[in-house]
Amino acid sequence: MTDLGIPVVRTEPVESVAGERPSREAIDAALAAAEARESIDIDRAVTLLSCAGEDLVRLQSLAGAIRDEGLAAVGRPRQVTYSRKVFIPLTRLCRDRCHYCTFVTVPGKLARAGEGLYLELDEVVDLARRGADLGCKEALFTLGDRPEDRWPEAREWLAERGYSSTLDYVRAAAVAVLTGTGLLPHLNPGVMSLEELLHLRPVAPSMGMMLETTSRRLFTEKGQPHYGSPDKDPLVRMQVLRDAGAARVPFTTGILVGIGESLHERAESLLAIAEVQAAGGHIQEVIVQNFRAKPDTAMRSNPDAEMSEFLAAVAVARIVLGPHMRVQAPPNLVSPAECAALIASGIDDWGGVSPLTPDHVNPERPWPNLDALAARTAESDFVLTERITAQPTYVLDAADWIDPALTRHVAALADPATGLAVDTRPVPRPWPAVA
Repeated sequence: MTDLGIPVVRTEPVESVAGERPSREAIDAALAAAEARESIDIDRAVTLLSCAGEDLVRLQSLAGAIRDEGLAAVGRPRQVTYSRKVFIPLTRLCRDRCHYCTFVTVPGKLARAGEGLYLELDEVVDLARRGADLGCKEALFTLGDRPEDRWPEAREWLAERGYSSTLDYVRAAAVAVLTGTGLLPHLNPGVMSLEELLHLRPVAPSMGMMLETTSRRLFTEKGQPHYGSPDKDPLVRMQVLRDAGAARVPFTTGILVGIGESLHERAESLLAIAEVQAAGGHIQEVIVQNFRAKPDTAMRSNPDAEMSEFLAAVAVARIVLGPHMRVQAPPNLVSPAECAALIASGIDDWGGVSPLTPDHVNPERPWPNLDALAARTAESDFVLTERITAQPTYVLDAADWIDPALTRHVAALADPATGLAVDTRPVPRPWPAVA
């Protein structure tokens, strides 16, 4: 361990996209440019992503300083935020076939387990209400992409209940949560068009979709993790990110580290997100998530993301995205000691953490107890601070970013001075029907 709590595994830089390790001169020049706050182009980003050992310590120190500047600028020094949430897996059906996913299943397995194809609305509201009783303020909707395009059973289930699509049902479920519990929906329904984003905007203060990677190689080549998954085309996902800006939706995105992408592709992904944010201003947080192999998947034998490489990705994300971006890493995918290393690498948000429901995408990785997470955060001299599903910047500028149908719901749970969560429990409240 270093003084920054970094478990250093590699002692030399990882290889670049060309298969060659950056020279000592290239690493020193890239670090010096970052410390001087010069523009980070693709070559510099690739070099910084290769940092290990003492170079990684230097990289993390810079990333932490940039993070600290951003928090001080908004009057929230030494805070790491999180959102207390309930996880609502609306459906585990999907038309994609990602090689690392255990969340998605097929109709037959659901039937054998005695589970429905979708959660019914009363099940959704009951789950959200139990979360509200534990102080949750976010209802995180996670589901597969357009399962009705692959499964006739899904089309029939929706039609029998009067819904034209899964996204149509997502909207109805979000309204049910708003009116039945007061929790704020955060929607992760996958790829959406601009029209669909605008249709969902009045029922959710924020939405999200992981970019994962800009690598089309991982999408077009047989055997790669996104092959056979139409919604994982990076060109399609980049358009969603741009459309979310046009729709004025506070939007969460991010990258997966270690699914087979090169350092060049990883750098390209971070720079692409930065470009979208520069144009739209709507990327509210960027998740840097480490790959963890799961049993019963095509990638079960692939090694997990190496820790030093993951920490370098977090630090470079902070450097590329700057002091005002909220950079997030999931606390349940690392050990308690590695949480300190993530803070040292420049994160300022743990994302959604649930006191009630598991992480259905990573069920083998339970959420840390919130008291334990607060203690881990305090060990790094930061304070764990609750926010709502929309990041404070967007809450404080609600006239621009929050749909009028939601302003009362958001105001009930957010401090008007800070935009952070208030110490209260959600209660049911009317939602004005909009077109």
